[in-house]
Amino acid sequence: MSSTDNTIDLARATEHAAGLFAALGIPCDTESTAATPARVAKALAELTAGQHLDPTRHLAVTFPPEGQRAGLIAAVDVPFTALCEHHGLPFTGRAAIAYLPVPGARIVGLSKLARLVQEFAARPQVQERLGEQVVEALGAHLDVQGAACLIRSVHACMTLRGARAHGAAMVTTHLTGALHADPARRAEVLALMPSSP
Repeated sequence: MSSTDNTIDLARATEHAAGLFAALGIPCDTESTAATPARVAKALAELTAGQHLDPTRHLAVTFPPEGQRAGLIAAVDVPFTALCEHHGLPFTGRAAIAYLPVPGARIVGLSKLARLVQEFAARPQVQERLGEQVVEALGAHLDVQGAACLIRSVHACMTLRGARAHGAAMVTTHLTGALHADPARRAEVLALMPSSP
C-alpha cells in the first residue's frame, strides 16, 4: 500500500508511531532507528490490509462437483497471522476450514478456503470472531449442509506480556449444520484440528 491509497494515511500513521515511541521514552534518532516509526506503520498496514478487502469474493468462483455424493471438503493447517484488537499484538496459528456440500452442489477450490481465512485474519481481530466469520461466509455463499472452522493459535498478548504463558495455545471451534448436529460428522471434523499453531 502506498500513502496515496485513500483508505490509509501512512504519513499520518508514521507521525503517530513516532509520537508513541517518544511518549514511551524510546528514542528514534539514530541511523538505525530513524525509520522505525515508518516501518511500524507499514507493518501495521500490512497486518490489517484485510479490512479493506471482501474475503467472500473468493467463494464466487465455483466448479461442478465430480460426483453426486460429495463428502467433506477441507483445507487443513492453513497458516495465518492476525492482529489482536485488544492489545495490538499479533497472534499466529493454523486453521482447518471445512464444509459439507449439498449433494450436487457446486464447490470451490481449496486455495479459496485458505484465502478466506487469511483475509478475514488480516484485520484487527479476535480468534472467536475469525472462526465465526469463516463459517458464516461458507454458509452464505455456498450450498452447504454444514461448515466448520477450527483454529489453534498462539497470542503474543498472552505469551509475551501479562500472563507470559509461554507455549500456551488457544483453540476455538465453530461448526454449523450437519457438522455440528451429526455426532459422526462432528467427530470427523474435530479430528482435523491443527496439532500445532
